[in-house]
Amino acid sequence: MIEIELLEKYGAVRKQYKKSEIIFEKGNLATHYYQIISGAVKMNNFNDEGREFIQGFFYANQSFGEPPLFLDRTYPANAEAIEDCELLSIPKDSFLKLIAENTAVSIKIIENLAQRLHYKSVMAAEISTQDSEHRLLQLFDYSITYFNFKKDKNGFHIDLTRQQMGDLTGLRVETVIRTIKTLEKKGELKIVNRKVYR
Repeated sequence: MIEIELLEKYGAVRKQYKKSEIIFEKGNLATHYYQIISGAVKMNNFNDEGREFIQGFFYANQSFGEPPLFLDRTYPANAEAIEDCELLSIPKDSFLKLIAENTAVSIKIIENLAQRLHYKSVMAAEISTQDSEHRLLQLFDYSITYFNFKKDKNGFHIDLTRQQMGDLTGLRVETVIRTIKTLEKKGELKIVNRKVYR
């Protein structure tokens, strides 16, 4: 999102995280801007019964965890590496100086936050009012654009596990599996070697 050279000019450092390593925890004060060079990160919460709710997945060239950075608040969710990652981390003061001195970067940040807010609004409406087929199709269609899923001869590969699909839509894994089979029969999806294509 922000050029690596520009971030490093303002003092960003590269950090390595192993799969399953926690980058920050819910309740910690936001002190840094994070951008992914390689790997993937999820932000999640757990309810009182210990069920995980995934706020989102983030991939190379994406940033995560910015809202509380602008609000002087604590993180509302955990950030965890879901595969080995290399991240850029820049302290809040340096990051704010960077965006104040680079208008184009400020606009990119605003667009990125607006995109996420739009996604959350769409998915909140889907989860509260729609059936499982509609929820999954909305998730897939949105994810194709937002996560830049790749297209091949079978269509767009929905690069999410069944568990991740459930966590993102509020559905049980068993419901996700059943619904995917139904959508395949209706011609909405293809399943090739257990991979889902839209």
